[in-house]
Amino acid sequence: MSSSDTPVRPARPLHLAVALDGAGWHPAAWREPGTRPGELFTARYWVELARTAERGLLDLITIEDGLGLQSGDHLSEPQRRTDRVQGRLDASLVAAFLAPLTSRIGLVPTVTTTHTEPFHVASALATLDHDSHGRAGWRVQTSVRPDEAAHFGRRQVPAVGRADLDTPQGRALVAELFGEAAEVVDTVRRLWDSWEDGAEIRDAITGRFVDRDRLHTVDVEASQFSVRGPSIVPRPPQGQPLVVSLSHGYEPSLLAAKVGDVVFTTPHDADDAVRTVDQVRTAERAAGRTAPPLKILADLVVVLADTEAAARDRLARLDARDPLSSDALVLATTPAGLADTLLDWQAAGLDGYRLRPAVLPTDLDAIVDGLVPELARRGAFRTGYAEAGLRERFGLPRPTSRYAPDADPALVPGLVPTTTGSPA
Repeated sequence: MSSSDTPVRPARPLHLAVALDGAGWHPAAWREPGTRPGELFTARYWVELARTAERGLLDLITIEDGLGLQSGDHLSEPQRRTDRVQGRLDASLVAAFLAPLTSRIGLVPTVTTTHTEPFHVASALATLDHDSHGRAGWRVQTSVRPDEAAHFGRRQVPAVGRADLDTPQGRALVAELFGEAAEVVDTVRRLWDSWEDGAEIRDAITGRFVDRDRLHTVDVEASQFSVRGPSIVPRPPQGQPLVVSLSHGYEPSLLAAKVGDVVFTTPHDADDAVRTVDQVRTAERAAGRTAPPLKILADLVVVLADTEAAARDRLARLDARDPLSSDALVLATTPAGLADTLLDWQAAGLDGYRLRPAVLPTDLDAIVDGLVPELARRGAFRTGYAEAGLRERFGLPRPTSRYAPDADPALVPGLVPTTTGSPA
């Protein structure tokens, strides 16, 4: 039986996201027909991609970013290659621009924790949540490159390649950076909570704009930074914008379990998906996480065409120009074939997928116009947006500020105990 003949069967609805990066995730993408390399640094390009994803009813888009020029291996120094896309726009600013030009799609920029001030991160993402009326998220990322540290001049990061990660030096660096990332996310979450709901009175008659009893000081003395709140931005519409991160192993899974809402993973087959889900749940238990459990999405790089042969030919042509090396599985298939894989892997306990289009906009169009209708036909994807906010879309409650008198500690996102807050 061919994929197109697969009978419609009820399925647990999937979460579906796309990861947007330059001309696509394949290094040779910018040289493909239909791409627009001359527009990569224009607002119009990003608006068209976001609106296409929203037309496909996708949960969210993530926008890649980093503190250094692109490299084939994010652990290494930039390669200074002239035959690949170099440079990118600031992801959080792109998301802010997209907010009023979209209406339902979640907007999740990548913001690095290693050199970025938590107060600035909290303010920018809270502003994005206000701009988008509750559709903001944050993809947490660390920086391990010495050249990126040199941009800021505040600290040195030792040069550690992928082969060095399992050495004492590599393990120490990973522990330091992920520990710092947990502190940053926890601090940002506290700043989001530093304005209680209802802190803005706006009563012209009494002359009171804010209730100072509902503004709280956030004192943090962490390993690499210190912050004294409260935030300058009132509490975000979601209370806590969605926090997501990418995991390739136990340590990043533990970080997600401590402070995240959604984790992206990179299994390479159905059995690996089972192991990956088990690893995330093990990390949750180690972190003492109770509820809600992390939503687990698997990353896949996709090359899509009308036939399997055409998809494989497309990938072979791209690789002939510049071979793709990927942490995630690369699938060259049809939209129906991709739907088969997504539903087969779902049995491992995955909540959904983040797809990385190999070529933009070609593979994003194929996701929206081919995969989404196929999944909807099988009862595995929505036929319309039901929820307005991003947390709500993932079944997550809107938490009360941790500093409110009636706050339930069990419902406060993030589990890293560092500081307490007091009225400002």
